[in-house]
Amino acid sequence: MAAHPPSFAAPGPGRRFRWALWAGVSLVGLAAVLGLLLVGRGNTPSSAGTPPASEAPGATWAAGTALAPAFRLEDENGAPVSLSAFRGRPVIVTFIDPLCHDFCPIEARRLSDLVRSLPVASRPAIVAVSVNVYGNARTTLLKDSREWQVAPQWNWGVGTAAQLASVWKRYHIAVVATPKKVKGTIVHDVAHTEASYLIDAAGYERALFLWPYREAAVALALKDLG
Repeated sequence: MAAHPPSFAAPGPGRRFRWALWAGVSLVGLAAVLGLLLVGRGNTPSSAGTPPASEAPGATWAAGTALAPAFRLEDENGAPVSLSAFRGRPVIVTFIDPLCHDFCPIEARRLSDLVRSLPVASRPAIVAVSVNVYGNARTTLLKDSREWQVAPQWNWGVGTAAQLASVWKRYHIAVVATPKKVKGTIVHDVAHTEASYLIDAAGYERALFLWPYREAAVALALKDLG
């Protein structure tokens, strides 16, 4: 990925701070910039609301230049989940906290609404890689899928702490889990880089979306894949 740097979107109204971070990629590197964008907030409800959504991807790659890092995880039923299994169709790889109560459920619904809006033959798969090793119980994942009304194309990606950390690292996702005691019970507040990658049918990264973003932006990027 470092050998084929992405193209970055020009700044629009209300996006100057985010774009300034992206503009510094040539100096500090993509991983470092993504690490600064810790916008997900684990299981602590938010009262701040959702910031204005982006109308375009934060970065794009030309076809055939940035092969998406491979991984092999499991879904909520223990079945294998891997990028190679979806070769031949687009895939959206997103990073979700199953215990989240603010941004992650909104993002899950937006991606699912997008997929449902597309013709059946062109609907991409969604792989939701967990960023919270404390929230990967099957009951939690099934509850989220039901309450968040995810599309049939939604696939959870969970695994051991080491397996997940490897995926986070390869996709430049920073995850910080802070333990705290609530009513005598230790819980973990998880902050993470909230990002979604669009992978084309050949397995190459084509666009990166930083939360918050609009479904229309992802739909346009999918259309551009041809």
